[in-house]
Parts: sequence; structure tokens; C-alpha cells
Amino acid sequence: MENQHDTELRSGQTPADPPLESDVGFDPLVLREVEEALDAYKLDAVEKIVERLHSADLADLLEHLHPDDRNTVVGLIRGHLTIDPEMLAYLRDDVREQVLELLEPEEIAQAVVELDSDDAIELLEDLEDEDRERVLENLSSEARHVVEEGLTFPEHSAGRLMQREFVAVPMFWTVGKLIDYLRVEEELPDDFYLVFLIDPTHRPTAALLLSRILRNKRSVRLADLAGEEEPLRTVPVSQDQEEVAFLFRQYGLVSAPVVDDAGRLVGVITVDDVVDVIQEEAEDDLLKLGGVQEDDIYRAVLQTTRARFAWLFVNLITAVIASAVIALFEGTIAQVVALAVLMPIVASMGGNAGTQTLTVAVRGIAMKELTGSTARRIVFKEILVGLLNGLMFAAIAGPLAALWFGDWQLGAVIGSAMVINLLAAGLSGTLIPLTLERLRVDPAVASAVFLTTVTDVIGFFAFLGLAALVLL
Repeated sequence: MENQHDTELRSGQTPADPPLESDVGFDPLVLREVEEALDAYKLDAVEKIVERLHSADLADLLEHLHPDDRNTVVGLIRGHLTIDPEMLAYLRDDVREQVLELLEPEEIAQAVVELDSDDAIELLEDLEDEDRERVLENLSSEARHVVEEGLTFPEHSAGRLMQREFVAVPMFWTVGKLIDYLRVEEELPDDFYLVFLIDPTHRPTAALLLSRILRNKRSVRLADLAGEEEPLRTVPVSQDQEEVAFLFRQYGLVSAPVVDDAGRLVGVITVDDVVDVIQEEAEDDLLKLGGVQEDDIYRAVLQTTRARFAWLFVNLITAVIASAVIALFEGTIAQVVALAVLMPIVASMGGNAGTQTLTVAVRGIAMKELTGSTARRIVFKEILVGLLNGLMFAAIAGPLAALWFGDWQLGAVIGSAMVINLLAAGLSGTLIPLTLERLRVDPAVASAVFLTTVTDVIGFFAFLGLAALVLL
């Protein structure tokens, strides 16, 4: 039976209690409240909660809901409310893909029109070709041209990251003419920080902060103001987004102009997009080190299993290599059983020390801090750190092993092996990612596998080899 709230919404009347913008944001209590309302089939209560959520919080809510509940909430939004384009932009890629499957092409096209061009392109780039074409058919020729051109740029490039909405005016204008233009022009971005000055060939020559423009008299020429600004830093349209993020961080930029191969101004990248890139790149490197993917938490069991299998298979191969080294000293272990108890300690210490060094090195490469003489200095430093840590832990582990098994020679063996393996961990933890970077292989992906192999093999070989020489 239809309640009064539903009738009011469908008839276009204003509800008795108008929605209020949330001032506390999304939290687990909201999720629990929505889930309980869905379980009790109190859909009007769900609508009231959804109405007052910020776009980002609504996206968080949809991401945390069970897929069936998510479909129900999206259905409620489509039937009684309005699809929020900004909410679609905030969603994680895999969840957004599921939500878009529930929408008609006309609804997606309407969202595309209301979004900034960079968000619109992100919305469409993961759609199947057939579905994307159906959405594009519902766009105006101008909007379709912008989206299609944006999709031609390489993924993760400045061309995909930039938005086409910006303010660019001739150099010879005055402050007064610019202010008048901004007051009457309808096709302006909703938010912008810089006004770009362009020459007759549409190449950017300078960028002026709005605050600087407004503090000057109407008669002042924009070109005169530009002469007092720092040199303009432009971004090639094909530049990788990671390079763009480095540029923003290095020079403290708020926005930067994007230029095509001819140097013409074609777009602008703002700091809010760069924050997303920095988070995405950092998260991507962290996940790669563990052999998992960003959307693993939302994937089905079989998909997650397939994605992780390759990584685990590589680790199986490295474990076999380490086991082969142990097999070489099978006779030694049989005669001195204590070796079987102690050898995991050596390998574990080397692996952990190597991981510490590897983390520093991969971060340094990502932040462009490991180049030239700096790289050589860091390699030497990590070798020295490994040596000193090895000596200190040898002084701890050696006497403990000697007291434990009543054999001072065994203590000397494990202490020596500890020094050798931590020294190797410091060396390999820096050289492996640097070498992979030279070979144009992502260090975050492959370094951990090679490091584990090196520390295990050297740790076992050093410990068992010394034991064979000293104890037998």
C-alpha cells in the first residue's frame, strides 16, 4: 500500500520534512540504519536517509552495502529521487560499473552532461563499447565530441585527467574587461582558481590568480600583471599522471594548463584531481607489493582467487629454490638437528630487513629521490645499516643459541650467518628495485619476489654452509 510520502514525491509536492544536507558525513551508524530499514522493508526511511547524504557519503554507503541492497537503494533513487552525477564520480570503479548497469543510457547521458569533462570521461571509460556508444548517442554533438576526444588520450595521462572547462583570455585585455567578461559569460567553469592568458595562436603565456586580478584597478593590463608572476609550468597532454602529480607536489601548484603537441591550451588540471592521483598511485604500489588488486574487497570469490593465483605461483617457485638450497645440506641437518630449529631465524631476519630497505627504495623511486649520486649514497648507507644491524643481532642471537644448545660453535655460526644475510638484505633491497627501474619494470610489482628469493637462498646457504665447515 502506497504511503503519503511516496505519493508526494511522485506528484512533485514538497515532503513535509525537507531533506537537510548532512553535516557529519557517512559513518557505520548510517550503514547499519539503512540495512535495518531495508531488512524491515521501510523504504521511505531509506529515502529520507539517502536524501540528506552528501554525494561522497552516498557513494560510501553504496560501496559498503551488499550488492542486493545496493540494487534496491539505486532503484529507490531512480524511482523517487534523482541520480546524483557527483555520487557516480565518487564511486570506486568496480562499484560504479555495477551501478551503471542498473541505469538506462539516457540517465547516464544526463549525468555526463552535468559532470566536469574529466569526471564524465572517467564515468564512460570503463563501459563496454556497445554500452558506451548507446550513452554517446544520447549526448549533444558538442558533448559527444569532448568525450570521444578525451577517450583517445592514453589511460593515466594528463589528457584523461584534465578538464576542458577553464578561463582563457587574450593578453592585451585589462582587469576591467576581464571582470566584465566573467560577469556576463555563461559558459564558465563552476569553480576555477586561475585565468590563463593566451597569445593569438592559443598558446598559454601566463596564469593569473583571481585574488591578484581583483586587487588591481580596472585599467591595469593583464600582461603587466603576468610579468610579475612565476614562469608558467605547462603539462603535455600525453604526460603520465604520476609525472603530473610530482610537478604539483614539487612546485606547490593549485592548477596547471595542459597543452597539445603544438603547445595550444586544451585543458586544465586542478589539485583536487591530483590528490586523487597521489592516493591512487600510493595505494596501487602498496597493493602491488602484496600481490592484490584495488577492487579485491568487492570482487567475487572466483575472480579474487584467479587474480591472486599468479602471484602465489611465483612465490611457490621461489620457495622451491630455497628448499633446493636446504636439500644440498640434508646430511648436515641430519647430523646437527639444531640447525633445523635455527635456520628459519636467519631467513626471517634477512627477509624483514630486506623489506624495510625495499620499502624505502620503492618510495624513493616513486618520489624521484633515488637518482644519480643519491642512489649510490643510499645503496652504501643501506649496506652499512645492514652490516651494523647484522653485528648487533649476531651479538644477541649467537649467545642465545649457544646457551640453548650448549654449543658455542653453533652460536658463532648463526651469528656469522646473521651478519651475512642482513648485509645481503641491505644490498639487494636497494639494487633490485633500482635495477628493475632501469629495465622499465615496475619495482613495486616484482621487487618483493626477487628479494624473498635472495634473502632465503643466501640465509640458508650461509647458515648451513658455515655449519658444514665448522661443526662437522
